Amino acid sequence: MAQTLTLQTLEAENHSFAGTSGVSAANRHLGFIPGFLDQETGAVYCSCRADGTPAPFHALDGLPDHLVLARNPHGHIISIKASVIAGFIRFGNFYTREQAARCLD
Repeated sequence: MAQTLTLQTLEAENHSFAGTSGVSAANRHLGFIPGFLDQETGAVYCSCRADGTPAPFHALDGLPDHLVLARNPHGHIISIKASVIAGFIRFGNFYTREQAARCLD
């Protein structure tokens, strides 16, 4: 069973891909922007802050409500559907963290 995506999951992924192009700081200069893919629908979402402005990192608060499983008491998203994965968007194509790390490292 797939794990839901949470802030802790994103932190663990950043730790796992540290030192590779599978993290935003290492691939931003090449035109990669953080994003999400809903594997169930194929929809791709750019990472945005709660106010809709682009985020330079993987931010959950800008995702649409239909992906949200839970929010904290302050309204911030803490969990999204298990079918959603974090990755990157470049020239309209979605790359998983693994794909970004492989094609750039």
